[in-house]
Amino acid sequence: MSKMCESCGMPMKNDPQGGGTNADGTRNPNYCSYCYADGKFTFEGTLPEFRDWCYKGMVEGGMSRFTAWAYSWGGYLAGLTGGLPRWKKQ
Repeated sequence: MSKMCESCGMPMKNDPQGGGTNADGTRNPNYCSYCYADGKFTFEGTLPEFRDWCYKGMVEGGMSRFTAWAYSWGGYLAGLTGGLPRWKKQ
């Protein structure tokens, strides 16, 4: 299993589902359950749109707006996601 999701960078050990699922129901070791389910990505769009989607999801999940911004736009995701396998081709 990857140490982090290859789409959002979340540590896989933090995924409550233990990873995303392939179309046949098996666990996908490369993506978290927030990013990948039933053999497809849960979000389709550009990397900037993905960062905004992540920000909104973190705030809706109870994270402070500042912390969510820091992860999604303030450096962490902004610096990390562009180098992750899913986003390298964009």
